[in-house]
Amino acid sequence: MSVVEERLLYQDRQLTITVRVAPGPPSVSLVGEIDASNSSAVAGALASCRQGGSVVVDTGRLGFVDVSGLRVLAMPGVPPSQRWIHLRNVTPYQRRLLLMMGWYHEQRPHHLPA
Repeated sequence: MSVVEERLLYQDRQLTITVRVAPGPPSVSLVGEIDASNSSAVAGALASCRQGGSVVVDTGRLGFVDVSGLRVLAMPGVPPSQRWIHLRNVTPYQRRLLLMMGWYHEQRPHHLPA
């Protein structure tokens, strides 16, 4: 039986970030809004759970994300094959913004425990 640990990484008035650690890459959930006031904290929180590999980030419960947040999540300065943040549950709105910025790329699916 595998142990699944869920812990709070960050929280402010706009955003809650939790990580679920189980076998495989850490799974991070973002709930709320990301903008210039908290995008640096998001970057730090994601980096803190990386552990040398990739991190799967669920963006399905983000109500708003600005360009500073998109930069953190999309890693546009890094070639797609070297990006360690892998987005999951990207909303149509988020996908549209990423396409408009030229930062969207298809990612292979990650199989995570339920």
